[in-house]
Amino acid sequence: MALLADLPRNEDGIAAALGILAQRFGPRMDTGRALREQHGHTTTWLKNQPPDAVVFPHSTDEVQEIVRICATHRVPIIPFGTGTSLEGHVNAPAGGISVDLSQMDRILAVHPEDMDVVIEPGVTRKALNTHLRDTGLFFPIDPGADASLGGMAATNASGTNAVRYGTMKDNVLALKAVLPSGEVLQTATRARKTSAGYDLTRLMVGSEGTLGLITELTLRLQGIPEAISAATCSFPSVEAACNTVIATIQYGLPVARIELLDALTVRGVNAYSRLSLPETPLLLVEFHGSPAGVAEQAAAFGEIADEFGAGGFEATTLEEERNRLWQARHDAYWASLALRPGAKGISTDVCVPVSRLADCVTAAQDKTAEMGFVAPVVGHVGDGNFHVLLLIDMDDTAEVARAENFVGWLSDLAISMDGTCTGEHGIGQGKAPYLVRELGDPAMQVMAAIKAGIDPYNILNPGKIGLPT
Repeated sequence: MALLADLPRNEDGIAAALGILAQRFGPRMDTGRALREQHGHTTTWLKNQPPDAVVFPHSTDEVQEIVRICATHRVPIIPFGTGTSLEGHVNAPAGGISVDLSQMDRILAVHPEDMDVVIEPGVTRKALNTHLRDTGLFFPIDPGADASLGGMAATNASGTNAVRYGTMKDNVLALKAVLPSGEVLQTATRARKTSAGYDLTRLMVGSEGTLGLITELTLRLQGIPEAISAATCSFPSVEAACNTVIATIQYGLPVARIELLDALTVRGVNAYSRLSLPETPLLLVEFHGSPAGVAEQAAAFGEIADEFGAGGFEATTLEEERNRLWQARHDAYWASLALRPGAKGISTDVCVPVSRLADCVTAAQDKTAEMGFVAPVVGHVGDGNFHVLLLIDMDDTAEVARAENFVGWLSDLAISMDGTCTGEHGIGQGKAPYLVRELGDPAMQVMAAIKAGIDPYNILNPGKIGLPT
């Protein structure tokens, strides 16, 4: 997994495309090594496979032009948002052109009465919510990074709010994408529901740039809650915290967020974010609704937590305190890296049915202890999704090999529990070996047929999702 193969390069085609793109885009095409390596990847631990150039389009028309040039010369195209993906989605194993969509960052239309917004793919989630603030609406999907919404759609991202508001596939009403032919695909309209043919929107959401380059998104919005209450409580064990989550979901408590931090993560977060949380397993919870409703929900959650030995239950409706806690949660990845300075993080993201959550998390912790890893655990546990972050010395080949073995073991464990090898990060390159184990050969053959039908020359993000190359 660490030593990713480079795919055959079309040297003549790449040279021809570079010459044409340089003439057309001038300073908006860059071949500098540092920028190319950044666009190979930023946060992933996988081998860097940089593109041959990076181009910055400003419109759907310009994306079409880039795609047509590359299609003519059979040159790979790798879409790029903000570079926060974790599974090698933006690597260029066959070289080619990275299409950086970050400068396509206009908010095209807000429809408050319909609770939707039309945007370009380079808009980030924080920028969108800042723009929406005065409308009383917000976009709820919140992965840890301030990712671009085009990239979030491409990987079907989710985050801490998924237990209440779903993932990107539940919140993208329609999109436009440039196909490998250079044509623009419109997948749907702004209607809230449709029975018109195949669900092309969901086909594109999660396709990781292998079927088209997303150039416009219509997103479902939510009303900003009248009242929000956040609460923290500590537990004697991760198992007790997970059992509290299971009971909360089964009780039907309308929780908006429910996050697990193990003791090691809490230690890192305390140091990084200057907090003083008890360094034992912790649940961080949030409720949305009316003032009376959130107070009642918080109290009910506290009673459930008490049954599993929770202590230190604290709730707050103060925005400053809530924001501080959730920013610390979003910074948990970086906080955890400080637990072993110089190490790289290998982030797993399995997801299992909530009823199997305690079994899966405790088995994962036992396995990391057995293998001698420093491995903090966090999770969007309301929907059964958690992350074991292995802190690895990448210069130690034996340790890297053990880490690869653990990732495979955990993926197989989740699959054996009717779960998935990836709840939100996507497949990219890093999870490709496990996809066939999860879905089987018939599903892989269907995906390969779709890919071949749309992209017969395999120019869009080749070498990803385990598709034939």
